[in-house]
Amino acid sequence: MNNPPKGGDLRLGRRSLSGQAYLITTCTAHRQPYFNNFWIGRGVVTALREVEAATTLAFVVMPDHLHWLMVLHGNSSLSRTVQFLKTRSAHNVNRLNVCDGRVWQRGFHDRALRQDDDVVAAARYIVANPLRAGLVENVGEYPLWDAIYF
Repeated sequence: MNNPPKGGDLRLGRRSLSGQAYLITTCTAHRQPYFNNFWIGRGVVTALREVEAATTLAFVVMPDHLHWLMVLHGNSSLSRTVQFLKTRSAHNVNRLNVCDGRVWQRGFHDRALRQDDDVVAAARYIVANPLRAGLVENVGEYPLWDAIYF
């Protein structure tokens, strides 16, 4: 009998491949819009910059979720890398007394981008999220995003 997946490995068949680009999406606990506050959202940005197991290509911190395009390094586990980010950012958010406890929902969604996928198009999709959500009229007005391509 197989044991059920644990922690971040909620999706069966998840693979951690060095050099692979992944599009990660994770939501806040109960979809709380913690990151409506710029300084709280910066806590997530700070944590993204502390991840050593991956290179960030693009990200956007939305009020209640995060989109992160990254390339995994070496023998790093995708699940452990995302867990590191979630733990570090939750520590930053809790330190600001926003909440006491869980910041993120369990698990995350990942999509490995195949070689024929356009990584730049994925980055554009990510940074345009605030525009599509009606939070801004111009992507440049939204402060919680970055991409190496733009």
